Amino acid sequence: MSLNVESPQQAEEAGKAGFGARFALILIALLWASQLNGLIGLMGSNAQSQIAIHYHTTQIAWFTQIGSLVGVFATPFIVKAAGIYGKKRLLVIITTLGLVGDLVAAVSTNYETLLVGRAIAGFYGPSIALVYALARDVFPPKLVGPASGFLGGGMGVLALGGPFLSGWILDDYGYRGVLWFMVIATAIGLLALLFVVPESKVREARTPIDWVGGLLLGGGLTSVAYGVGKGEHWGWTSGNTVSFIGGGLVAVVVFVLVERKVSHPMFPITLLGRRRIWSTFLVTGMIMAALFAQGMIMNLLVLMPKIPGLSDGLGWSATKNAWVSAPNSVLLIAVSVATGMLARRIDSRVLLATGGTLLAVGIALISQFHETVGQIMSIGVISGIGMGMVVALVPIMVIESVRPEEQALGNGAQSMMQGVLQSVLTQVAFVVVAQNSHVMKGTAFYVDDSYSKGFLLFAGVVAVGTLLIALIPKAKSLDDVPVGQSA
Repeated sequence: MSLNVESPQQAEEAGKAGFGARFALILIALLWASQLNGLIGLMGSNAQSQIAIHYHTTQIAWFTQIGSLVGVFATPFIVKAAGIYGKKRLLVIITTLGLVGDLVAAVSTNYETLLVGRAIAGFYGPSIALVYALARDVFPPKLVGPASGFLGGGMGVLALGGPFLSGWILDDYGYRGVLWFMVIATAIGLLALLFVVPESKVREARTPIDWVGGLLLGGGLTSVAYGVGKGEHWGWTSGNTVSFIGGGLVAVVVFVLVERKVSHPMFPITLLGRRRIWSTFLVTGMIMAALFAQGMIMNLLVLMPKIPGLSDGLGWSATKNAWVSAPNSVLLIAVSVATGMLARRIDSRVLLATGGTLLAVGIALISQFHETVGQIMSIGVISGIGMGMVVALVPIMVIESVRPEEQALGNGAQSMMQGVLQSVLTQVAFVVVAQNSHVMKGTAFYVDDSYSKGFLLFAGVVAVGTLLIALIPKAKSLDDVPVGQSA
C-alpha cells in the first residue's frame, strides 16, 4: 500500500487557499459521479407510473429493484478490486457497464428487456462508495470534510435540478425520453472521470481475490432481498420465500466463518468487530435506506392519477412536482454544506441525531398531511433540514471510523448494508401500500390510507435508527483523522 499524506504546512496552505480551480473541477466531476445513480433513480422513479401503465405491469417495483440487487451482489468484488487496482480505474469500468445497461434499456421493446438493461446498469451501484473513498484520497485534509459534506449534499443539487429536467423530458418525450437521457448522463459522467479525476495512490496489497467469500456475501444478501421482494407473490410461508431468505442468511453466516480462516479475506471480519464501525454502518444504513425508499412512495403519491374510488394519487405533472419540491432542495443543499463545516467542530453523532429526529418527524407529518401543495411544502422544510444533515454526515462518519486504506471497504460495507435495507424496505412498503390497492388493466392504483401507512413505516425506521445512535462511541474529530493526498 502507498499512502501519501500532506504535511501540516501543506494542509494549512490548502485550507487557506480554498478549493481552487483544479480541486473545484475534481469536486464537480466527483459530484456528477456520486449523483449519477441518484439522477437515474430519480428520473426512473418519476417515469415508473408511465412505464407501469404502458407495459400493463403490477411488478413496477422491479424496475428499480433489479439494479439494486445486482449492485448489492457486485459490491464486495468491486470495492476489493478498487482497493487493489485503483478506485478511479474501477469507477471507469463500472460506469462503462452502466452505459451499456442504459443503452439496452433505452432500445428495449418489452418490459423483460427493459429489466435486463436495468440489471446491467446495476453494476454502477457501488459507485458512491468509490467516490467517497476517492474524495478522502485526493483532497487536502482541510478540504476533506467540506468536500465530503458537499458530495453527500449533492442529493440536494440533484433534487433541485433533477425534477425540472425529469419533468420536462417526461412531459414532452415520455418515459422513452427519460431512458435515453440516462444514456447521455452516464456518458458525460464517464468522460469526466477519464479526463478530470486523478487516480488515488492509496492501495491495498495485491492479494488473491477471495471469490468464495464474495459469492457468499454478495449472493447471500441478494438472495435475502430477492426473497423479500417475491414474498407477497409467493406467500410469506411458501417454500420459495423461506428458501431464498433462509438460504441467504445461512450464506452470510457461512461467509463470516470462512472469512475467519482464509489468508486474504474479501472483507476483514475484524473491521466489523470494531464497535464504532458496525454501529455507524447500522445506523446510517437504516436512516439512509428509509430516506431513499420513502422517495419512491412520494413520487407515486404525487404522480399517480386522481380517480375517485380507484386511485388517490395527486395527479400532478412531473414539472409541477419539480416546482413544489424546489425550495426543499435548495434548503437541503445549504444545510448539507453547513453540516460539512460544522462536523469539524461538533460531534458528528449529535448532528446526526438532530438530523434523524427532524427527518422522522417530517415523514410522520407527511403521512397525515399530503393533500395540498401548502402542506407538502411546509412540512418539506422540516424534512429538508433533516435530510441535508443526514446525507452530509454519512460519508464524514465513515471517514472518522476507518483508516485511509480501509476507506473503499468501509464505504462499500456501508453501501451494501444500506442497499440491502433499502431493497427490503422498498418491498415491505409496496406490500403495505398494496393492501388497499385496486388493479385495473394490469396496473395497480393505491388509496390514501396506503400512502399514509407507507410513510409511517419509513418514519418508524428513521426513528429507530436515530435512537441507535447511542450505540456509536466517540471517535477522533474530522480534523484529526489521517487522509491520503494524491492529487
